[in-house]
Amino acid sequence: MPNEIVHWLGEISPSVIVDGTYGGGGHSALLLETLPAEQGHLVGLDRDPAVSERVESEQHDPRLNVFLGSYEKAPQALAALELSLADGAVLDLGLSSDQLADPHRGFSFNRASAELDLRFDPESGQSAAQWLAWNKEAEIANAIYRYGEERYSRRIAREIVARRRREANVKTVEDLVDVCKRCVPRSKNHDIHPATRTFQALRIVVNDELGALERTLQSAPNWISEHGRLAIISFHSLEDRIVKNAFRDDPRWNVLTKKPLRPDEEEIQKNPRSRSAKLRVAERVSHSEQGKAGN
Repeated sequence: MPNEIVHWLGEISPSVIVDGTYGGGGHSALLLETLPAEQGHLVGLDRDPAVSERVESEQHDPRLNVFLGSYEKAPQALAALELSLADGAVLDLGLSSDQLADPHRGFSFNRASAELDLRFDPESGQSAAQWLAWNKEAEIANAIYRYGEERYSRRIAREIVARRRREANVKTVEDLVDVCKRCVPRSKNHDIHPATRTFQALRIVVNDELGALERTLQSAPNWISEHGRLAIISFHSLEDRIVKNAFRDDPRWNVLTKKPLRPDEEEIQKNPRSRSAKLRVAERVSHSEQGKAGN
C-alpha cells in the first residue's frame, strides 16, 4: 500500500523517516521524495543480511542509510547517525518478493527441496527444522495453534514427532508440506493451502515476530517525535490485533485510521499477496495532549 504510506507520512513534511522493514526498498524510494532535498534522512533497517549486502553494492541516494538489524534497533540506528528522533516510521510486516524467491530460505511452497529455515537472518537463532527437531510434541502443537490458528495442530505435531522417532525428521519444505497435507483436510473451496497456517506459525516462532512487534510498539513513542507518525501494514489477525490494541490502549498514540485501510482492487491485481494487508496509522501525541486524543 505504498500510496497510502506516502500520504500519511508525507503530509507531516518529515525530515527523518525510519523504514523498519526495508526489503526491496520500495517504500523508501517513494518516501525519499517527501524528505528535504539536502537535510533529510531515511533510516532503513532489515534483519536479512542479503538486503544490506545488496544495498552496499548499489549506488543510492545519500540521504538513505540502511542498517542490518530488526526494526527494534531503530533507536540505535538513529543514534549512529547522530539523530535522536524520527518524524515518521513504517513497518511492512509481510515477506518480501526476494525472500519468497530465495531457493534456500524455505519461505515458498514452490521451493520443495529447500531447507526448512524460515529465518529472516539465517545466521541467527534456530532454523524451523532445528526447532521442530528439539521441541516436544505439546510445545509444537501449542505453537502451531497459537501462532497459526491451525485447528489441526495436534495432528500435525503428532506426525512430526512420529517421523522423528523413525529418524525421518522434517528438514525440508517438502517434508512439512507432506505432513500438513496428511493431517489437514483440504478446504471445500481450496482457498488456503493446507500448510499455510503451520508455516506462518513456525516463521513467527523462529523470528520472534510478535515479540519484536510488541516491544517496538512499546518503545516507538520514545524515538518518534511529537506529532510524528507510525504506519504499520500487517498481514494476519495476530499482528493486526497487537497493533490495534497498542494504538488504542497507549495514551501516547492518537489513532488516525479508525478502521484499518485495505488495498484497492488495482493494487490487488498488481500484487495478489497484498489482498490480506491492513494498514493502521497513529500519531505520537505530546505530553499535554495525552488523554485528550480521540482514540
